[in-house]
Amino acid sequence: MKAVVFPGQGAQRRGMGRELFDAYPELVQEASGVLGYSVRELCLDDPGQQLGRTEYTQPALFVVGALAYRQWREHNDDEVAFLAGHSLGEYSALHAAGAFDFTTGLRLVQRRGALMAQAKGGGMAAVVGVDPEQLRVLLEEGGFSALTVANDNAPAQKVVSGDTDTIRALVPYLESRGVRCAKLSVSGAFHSPLMRQARQDFARFVDGFALGDPSTPVIANATARPYGPGETARTLTEQIVRPVRWTDSVRHLLDQGVTDFVELGGRVLTKLIDQIRSAPRPAPLPAAPAAALGSPVFRERMGLRHAYLVGGMYRGIASAEMVVRLGRNGMLGFLGTGGLSLPEIERGVLDIQKGLTKGEPYGVNVLADHDDPAAERELIDLLARHRVRVIEASAFMQMSPALVLHRARGLRRGADGRPVCEHRIVAKVSRPEVARAFMAPAPEAVLEKLRRENALTDEQVELARQVPMSHDITVEADSGGHTDGGVATVVLPAMLRLRQEAQETYGYAEPLCMGLAGGLGTPAAVAAAFMLGADYVLTGSVNQCTVEAATSDAVKDMLQDAGIADTAYAPAGDMFELGAKVQVLRKGVFFPTRANKLFSLYSHHDGIEDIPAETRSLLERTYFGRSLDRVWEEVRDYLRSRGRDAEITQAEAQPKQKMALVFRWYFFHTTRLAMAGDGSGKVNYQIQTGPALGAFNQWVAGTDMEPWRNRHVDRIGLMLLEGAAEHIESAMRNWRDTLAPPHADGSRDRLRLLAS
Repeated sequence: MKAVVFPGQGAQRRGMGRELFDAYPELVQEASGVLGYSVRELCLDDPGQQLGRTEYTQPALFVVGALAYRQWREHNDDEVAFLAGHSLGEYSALHAAGAFDFTTGLRLVQRRGALMAQAKGGGMAAVVGVDPEQLRVLLEEGGFSALTVANDNAPAQKVVSGDTDTIRALVPYLESRGVRCAKLSVSGAFHSPLMRQARQDFARFVDGFALGDPSTPVIANATARPYGPGETARTLTEQIVRPVRWTDSVRHLLDQGVTDFVELGGRVLTKLIDQIRSAPRPAPLPAAPAAALGSPVFRERMGLRHAYLVGGMYRGIASAEMVVRLGRNGMLGFLGTGGLSLPEIERGVLDIQKGLTKGEPYGVNVLADHDDPAAERELIDLLARHRVRVIEASAFMQMSPALVLHRARGLRRGADGRPVCEHRIVAKVSRPEVARAFMAPAPEAVLEKLRRENALTDEQVELARQVPMSHDITVEADSGGHTDGGVATVVLPAMLRLRQEAQETYGYAEPLCMGLAGGLGTPAAVAAAFMLGADYVLTGSVNQCTVEAATSDAVKDMLQDAGIADTAYAPAGDMFELGAKVQVLRKGVFFPTRANKLFSLYSHHDGIEDIPAETRSLLERTYFGRSLDRVWEEVRDYLRSRGRDAEITQAEAQPKQKMALVFRWYFFHTTRLAMAGDGSGKVNYQIQTGPALGAFNQWVAGTDMEPWRNRHVDRIGLMLLEGAAEHIESAMRNWRDTLAPPHADGSRDRLRLLAS
């Protein structure tokens, strides 16, 4: 099996490409026209001593690499299984694989080279003769941990990047310890976080091009894995700040069966490949690509490519557009239905089904309605009419008839006599008692009630006794929206224990799966969820600030600037009297303070008439924008329209209940203001979100993802998963290197000590 590879900076030499320029004069002329100077003269004569300057080196190497591949292809019929390139050489590899044409590639590298040449305040140094673990220890002991290993060229050849003063101090430090180290003649700290500005500028430039997918697998420097579909532009942009994992890239090719490497455009990589081949291989690490994270059982059950879910956010913020975009990329999104009318929900379901015509996954959120259980039943019946298979159950405290009906309606007996579950409930829980209820079969009393109503058949009731209400439990730690403030490292392990008990108690043929939600805004957090044992992850807050989120641009502008400390807890409007909490944005709004004030008034007074006149006047002027009597009239009209006249009668007889209903109006009103982006009521916006969004904002700062108008839910999901996979792989590599076998000096084997 053959792979063709292309070198990057450092491979340039005067006289390179002579035979190529003679063979392809038209392409050389085209390149010179794009660049504005003679590329032939630069490479062959270098009269201005410019060939070694980044902004000239990169276009020159791309031209030579592209022409070399063209010539090699004309003289060789060999099948090429893989392509790869070192740093700049990756562009030649992508061009060879058909991801973009010659002119496009040249324009890209010209811009890349110019941006990298403009980078100041950083430097690089080559380190030779030490393995990764030795280098890590040396950097930590010398106080150089801030440096980045920018190029992992071979097992004993690394390049580090960082600020100029630190690089300058590193060289004598390593040399004093017998390590060969040389400062490189470059203007910036390439392939490190210090290149963020270059990445951001390059991302804007790349947006002007339509880059395709490679027709032959190309190994990406940043991941040491092949480019994924639709990832060319993003991966090239990320490459500017990410390390070049050349050693891992070559090892991946060797693992795929590559035996023959052909280097075109230079003579640098062949030596490195020989070193990598001959070096002892560390113990193999489990592969952790994004698509392999989580439970394969869960992915197969839900028809997913990725064990990644997006929760159904209130009032349709999780829009049909959001759900469709996720489904097309093998992720599961839930249409947000809380606060929407049945016709609005129906339109959303139909839009999703119109957008997903090939059986792609999707679901619909069902929010517990503690005030109007009949509304739950109406929603479930609507979903049944449109054959919605998967629902997300949120804020349930017990198994309602509507939930049981959805679950049992989808049961049939398989050829082996066992239950087949065609309807799924992904249950969102934060309390052990609720988790137990979802992991148990449906309550017998509810099943019998539905049978008496002829809503379920005898067989459906019998089968419902053999399966849990939900095979898929999402454990919700502290998060945006409704929250019990749970800590992920506490609640998930405890819930996993409950899962084991349920599986043992009921002996389910189909395994229970458990996911984690809450606080997932960075790859490290997602990696931690999977390492804790989650079968899948569910994100919420990070998706509010995307193009697909159906909230106002004004809210998205505010969320885009939120930090991890910019949220607060406030009463939940739908469970106001119970004291339930939601987490909301506090930066730039008064909502959290005012909502908590209302709950305090409710707790200390028996009715609206007991509230001091001065306080009542303040509420009417600043909170409600109208008299409380007028608010009650609106609440009463709404209840009457829903056929809930008994509540009106009860509230007029019980002042405290009436006060609760009036105060609840404020929560509905503040959500409506935010959804509409009503500037006159901005200080009252209720924006349910958690600190995960602040963490995400911090992570993408300085990148093309900083503005929300560049954020798409599917891209966020892939970024989080890919970053999590790399985080896990890096952590395992560090553990492997740290827990090394005994050395020749007889030191103890820390791995065996740990295992014992």
